Amino acid sequence: MLVLPTIPELKEDIRIPDYCCLGEGDEDDITVNAWFGPKGTVSPLHQDPQQNFLAQVVGSKYIRLYSPEDTEKLYPHESQLLHNTSQVEVENPDAERFPEFVKAPYLECVLQPGDVLFIPVKHWHYVRSLEVSFSVSFWWS
Repeated sequence: MLVLPTIPELKEDIRIPDYCCLGEGDEDDITVNAWFGPKGTVSPLHQDPQQNFLAQVVGSKYIRLYSPEDTEKLYPHESQLLHNTSQVEVENPDAERFPEFVKAPYLECVLQPGDVLFIPVKHWHYVRSLEVSFSVSFWWS
């Protein structure tokens, strides 16, 4: 669940990493999102249009990363609305409907409190909370 629009005071406790300011824009162009959810919360395999630092604050999250070079093997939705989201259920793929998915190489990790993961623009990522979890993402160009 995205929480910054619900609790704007929380944004005052979040510092933007200096690395985000090395891009083309300025600090006002950085989008900050805070994510809170119970164990088992899943963000389906998707890609974002900007660079992303995902900072884990509380709890832990399992992450899988796929290269944009393997987009065809990830079966993105064809509709314009969901074109950045895969049709595949990552941890239980339907091999008959999505036979190329198992051929797509990936990297995986578990983010713990204090960890920050850089997710390059257009890289596909899948996220699952391993316990009650709070994280913050910073999107920039």
